[in-house]
Amino acid sequence: MVAAVRPAADALRYAAMSTSPWDRASSSLPVSAAGRHRPELVSLPEGTPSLADLFTFARDAELRFETLRMRIEDRTATTHGERVQIIETTLRHPGEAKVMTTDPSLGIASNYELWISDGTTVRTWSAEHRKGTERPARRRVVGLDDPDFPGSSMVYCPLTALPSESLPGTFVHPAGFCQNVLATGRSWISGTVDVVGREAVVLECDHPRSIGIAADRPDHHLQVSFDRETGVIVRLVEVIAGDVTRAAHVTSLLPDAALSPAAFAFSFPSGATLIY
Repeated sequence: MVAAVRPAADALRYAAMSTSPWDRASSSLPVSAAGRHRPELVSLPEGTPSLADLFTFARDAELRFETLRMRIEDRTATTHGERVQIIETTLRHPGEAKVMTTDPSLGIASNYELWISDGTTVRTWSAEHRKGTERPARRRVVGLDDPDFPGSSMVYCPLTALPSESLPGTFVHPAGFCQNVLATGRSWISGTVDVVGREAVVLECDHPRSIGIAADRPDHHLQVSFDRETGVIVRLVEVIAGDVTRAAHVTSLLPDAALSPAAFAFSFPSGATLIY
């Protein structure tokens, strides 16, 4: 269970309310002697951060660990009732990542989907349908780092890619979500909350504009909690017309976790059907 939000003082809450869009998802970062980017903000300031500081801190989340193990429980409301998925992510910089999605009501023996990458090749596997794919990793569009482009037209380039438009991708790489969704609505810091024993900063967002058409309505609200230590998103609650349509939260977060040498090993089972 997730603890109740501890509210921020009203003066601080309204001081942190958005006044202009944040467009620094792809800003240049300091580089270490080893040639690796370093976070612009080592830590968040004490007390209630500004939205700009929170978004900048979250943008650099993946730079604060070398490995990561994370489990997300995702509950969504559908026309068939509530759907629950467990999404387990394992990551090692640079390039190695594995995401396994299961439906706990069906077990995992033959009801899971796997996405795995070494940074060069991406393989997917559906145990239910016994079908897999093996393709080159998607290349970044050339020219998006042109310094003459406005910040809102530039794209964050992850150190280790995760599935696009997925919860793990959004949670570990929050830059685009902050810039293209949260910064487009009326946002403010509402307090803090404990998620899996870790302090998180809670952001509220009314009517974000840059979202799917089905949710582009004035009664659409997002509540997003950012881990105060790493910047990773640890909880996301979506509300439309007063009803919770999605509640996703991290149930385990282990930055710099020890990983076995075989953590990213995978071979397609015999009899598998490979499609391009």
